[in-house]
Amino acid sequence: MGMKTKIALGAVVGFVVIGVAAANSGDGGSDGKSDTGTSASSGEKAGGAKPDGKSDAKPAEDKGTEKASQADQFKAFVKKNGSDAEKNAVSHVTKVQGADEQNDILDAADVYTDFTGGIMGKGTGPAKLIASAFADWKHSDNGLVTVYDSKGELLGNGNF
Repeated sequence: MGMKTKIALGAVVGFVVIGVAAANSGDGGSDGKSDTGTSASSGEKAGGAKPDGKSDAKPAEDKGTEKASQADQFKAFVKKNGSDAEKNAVSHVTKVQGADEQNDILDAADVYTDFTGGIMGKGTGPAKLIASAFADWKHSDNGLVTVYDSKGELLGNGNF
């Protein structure tokens, strides 16, 4: 690792530590009341949960309609915007993780497929098409998408 890389990595770690400390420090204006959101009144848990563990409130992303999985969202994007080769490659996608959790610092997404044979199998070429289509779908200042076969073996990766 070069000196510039070590300094940059140290700076990133420093910012993360400062951010965590700032987030946990609170505003200091407490008047004896807890403002952590963890205390609940009249026997209810935070977030609208009842004592039996069930909740009346729907998750934030479930506003009346069920949200499609990340894999379904990715496939729909490629179906609308992708080339024929990308559409064929993405038809083998079974699962996508990490596509909705981006902070432009160290974004990582995983795409799982039904290909077999690992890096020596037939999925290596389509994995590059999948990574390219993913980069068209999601954008990050520092993202890495990794494509895996049906057994979790690496097929390929790319920046997004």
